[in-house]
Amino acid sequence: MSKLRQSLPGIAIIILLLAAWWVIVIATRSVIFPTPWQVVTGTTELIRDGTLWMHIGASLGRVASGFLLAVVVAVPLGLWMGWTRGAYDTLNPLFQILRPISPIAWIPIAILWFGVGNASPIYLIFISSVFPMIVQTVAGVHTIEKRYLRAAENFGVSRYTLFTQVVIPAVLPQIIVGMRIGLGVAWLVVVAAEMIALRSGLGYLIIDSRNAGNRYDLVIAGMIIIGLIGLLLDGLMRLLEGLKIVRWRYAH
Repeated sequence: MSKLRQSLPGIAIIILLLAAWWVIVIATRSVIFPTPWQVVTGTTELIRDGTLWMHIGASLGRVASGFLLAVVVAVPLGLWMGWTRGAYDTLNPLFQILRPISPIAWIPIAILWFGVGNASPIYLIFISSVFPMIVQTVAGVHTIEKRYLRAAENFGVSRYTLFTQVVIPAVLPQIIVGMRIGLGVAWLVVVAAEMIALRSGLGYLIIDSRNAGNRYDLVIAGMIIIGLIGLLLDGLMRLLEGLKIVRWRYAH
């Protein structure tokens, strides 16, 4: 019941926005912009013909491929940069130059290198999510209190044991934060990439609905579905905070 009470203000805001949306469309007599009910019927149409699940599956598959590749690269690289001063001094300037570049700016390069298939959005997802995870992992290593490291060294702990049993467990909460940020950016990028060159995915659904007869009910439906899936993905990432190995960081 307490959780229900906490969610009531958010539910009320959503209901008010839907009501305002409906009233404005009716009052302006718009023949293009849909009402909420038209969006619902459009979504039902996509569900019945099976195209909605096809587009969702395509987008999720691309995000999973690019994001997991970014995790495999970013976490070891971030640990190495945070642990080794020479690696940090060498690579950090390069990453700080590349990191502010919008992932959308990489679209022409991705098409040039990988063509218009699945490889292009996977590359864009990788390039957009790898940098937040690297930065967050490096920051996690650098924020470990030095007294803990010195205490371990005073007890004769080897450098390998210190790294695997002290540094990595201490950095894991920061890695999870970086993964949440990276996944959120990845979900944004795949939609933009699918609008450019592909013929499947939620991004393609939106742009195709716009071009094929001004189906703005499907455009809005695609936008809402993207938001709901993004919320679900973030919730799934937050479940990692309950893992025993990182629970110390999130304990109240």
